Formats: sequence, C-alpha cells, structure tokens
Amino acid sequence: MKYAYYPGCSLESTARDFDQSTRAVCRALGIELEEIPDWVCCGSTPAHTTNASLAVALPVVNLQKARTMGAPVMTACASCYARLRTANYKVRNEPDTLRRTERITGHPYGGEVEVHHVLDVLVNHFGLRAIRAKVRRPLAGLRVACYYGCLLSRPPKIVAFDDPEHPTSMDELLASAGAEMVQWPMKTECCGAGLSMTHSNVVNRLAHRLLAMARKAGAECLAVACPLCQINLDLRQADAKKAHGEIPDTPVLYVTQLLGLALGLSSEELGLDSLITSAEALLAKNHIDTASVPEGTASAP
Repeated sequence: MKYAYYPGCSLESTARDFDQSTRAVCRALGIELEEIPDWVCCGSTPAHTTNASLAVALPVVNLQKARTMGAPVMTACASCYARLRTANYKVRNEPDTLRRTERITGHPYGGEVEVHHVLDVLVNHFGLRAIRAKVRRPLAGLRVACYYGCLLSRPPKIVAFDDPEHPTSMDELLASAGAEMVQWPMKTECCGAGLSMTHSNVVNRLAHRLLAMARKAGAECLAVACPLCQINLDLRQADAKKAHGEIPDTPVLYVTQLLGLALGLSSEELGLDSLITSAEALLAKNHIDTASVPEGTASAP
C-alpha cells in the first residue's frame, strides 16, 4: 500500500507529534508514505473565509503534484483533508470553478486524485482484522472517548467515509487495539476551532464542556484526529478548568499515538512527550509500558 503523503502546515509545527506518530504507525504496518514534493499550504480556514478562488487553487496545486506520483493522497490533518476533498468536489461539479482554477494554477485538473484521511486508510483500506493481527501491546483496560470534531464527517457529500452524526471508525480502530471505548453524546460537537486565538473564552467554555462530559461518561482520556481539536482540548485544558471548574487532568492523544502504543512503538517514536497534559501516569496505572516492544514478542493484555 502506497500513498502520496500530504502533511500540511500544522503537522510541521504545532502538531509534529501527529506527523511523527502517523509516519511511525504506517511504517510499523508496512504502509508506504511518500511525501508530496514541494507541497504548499492548503489554505485551511483563512483561504476559504476570504478568497474562494484561492481556497480551491491552493489544494489543487498539491493534488496536481500528487498526480505525477501515481498514488492516492493520504493526509492526517482534518482541516487539510476537508480542503483537499472540497477542492476535488468543486472542480468536479462546478465548471466555472474548474476553469478558474486551471487558469490560476496553469495546469489542467479534473479532480481525479483520490484523497483519504489516515483513519479511512487504517480502517477501510488496511483493515481492522489486519490491525488486530499486528497488536503487540493491547490497550486493555484503558477507557477512551473518541472525539471526531466537526470536519472528519461533515459535510457528508464531500468527506463521507463515516456516519456524519455518529461516526465510529476511530472507536472501531482503538477497540481493535484492545482499548475500552466509552460511548458519549458529544463526539462531533465543536471545540471552538480557530476561535482559540481570537475568542479564547469561547474555546475554554466549549473545551470544559467536552472534557467534563467525557469524564462523566467514564473516559480516562480522549482520542482525536485533528491538530486544532488536540490543541484546544490539551493546551487550553488548564485555562478551561480555571474558568469553569475543576475536573481531573485528561490526556488528549492523537489516535495514531494510541494505536502506535498498541503496535509496540515507544513513547519517543510517538512523540508522547509533546502532550501538555501528560499521559504517563494514566498509562502506568493501566500497566501500559511505553518502551518499544521487540519484533516477534507481545505484551500480556
């Protein structure tokens, strides 16, 4: 399995641990990632809120570069995933947008390059049965609430690889890794997204609401697949508790970090030291070692 990998800006800055753990998990599973050469920013939120032409042209530039690689695109950032998929949808369905985009980029492009999120690749391409066969350190006893956020399953006609209101792919993936999945009603509620910089009080309120509900449902930690969600729930966690009331420290890990632990990868390989709310005590309580598991061996559940 080979993919043209689009890391995007966040995974080369504030979410390096997402990039690190994504690459490490794919190596462990034999999924080949080749980074798109000379990729550019997809535009993310600023482009599509200010310039409709740029919001399509920027992702298309990356898709044109990927086309020469002869492989589908895989990305881990939820925002990058949404922008790349949206660009494909628009050039396929809006003739005026297609003509304008080809004029801006200087190259033809009709939306022919497939774009997949890492969750889609792991669950639907690699497969849960194959994941279970690769688990060497089951996450037995670890109670996890999966938080999908706004962009991974919405709008369904553009991003659809999971149910838009009740997605389950992350739950199924981590259950395959041995974790105990906590059912809770806020897995697709907004965390405040980019308001973290301009209206941090709103993000603090929403983050506290999410964390408190996850804890009430019995979760010990959250799994996420979006850099902005991770920042809002982890980095802002202390501020959220100060403003809205004390709740237990709740580690917020990328799904690839948790899966990587189950695959026998070390905390160093997965970037666990980047977490603001440390998961060290939680993992120790659940007897989940964070050292590398040698090839051909497995830890007891």
